[in-house]
Amino acid sequence: MATIDPLLIDLPPLTSERLLLRAPCAGDGVALNEAVVESIDQLKPWMPWAQALPSVEQSELVCRQMAVHFAQRSDLPMFIFDRDTGHFIGGTGLHRFDWSVPRFEIGYWIRHSAQGRGLVTEAVQTLARFAFDGLRARRVEVRMSSANQRSRAVAERCGFTLEGLLRQDSLSTDGQLRDTVVYARVRGVEEPDVVG
Repeated sequence: MATIDPLLIDLPPLTSERLLLRAPCAGDGVALNEAVVESIDQLKPWMPWAQALPSVEQSELVCRQMAVHFAQRSDLPMFIFDRDTGHFIGGTGLHRFDWSVPRFEIGYWIRHSAQGRGLVTEAVQTLARFAFDGLRARRVEVRMSSANQRSRAVAERCGFTLEGLLRQDSLSTDGQLRDTVVYARVRGVEEPDVVG
């Protein structure tokens, strides 16, 4: 895997029982904006990008920027949709990666009206499985504020092991020092080793 240029790696849309995960594209701005506006109060404590209500144009610009990053393989953001209805549910993706290992970090958020149905857990499980099976990841991480109990619960439900606490390693969205927890799944430990 390390010898293949990431631009040559096919990254198809992913499906699970209830979800479709795909790269953002032009035209997704209205759906993204609606979800962020609906969920701003829940996102604001955790997401630096959710500190003010965006305009539809700003959301569209973000979608187009994400599409470029995805195409360049410099970041792999994905949107989560209801597989049957096409309704926009939230965002996930593989971030801060190192193709030479390969190692990836999963991020996630969900709109307020879709919480409590196990959809984020399903999305993270789907994306982690693709990282290990499709991208031959050696390590997949999830990082979040130590205070974000809902996000921590998702990582734990998805079989990630708490590896450590990084004390005062970053700033929270209100500018205060925060602790970050690191969860991971590692091939050969939590994941079967690749044969061949």
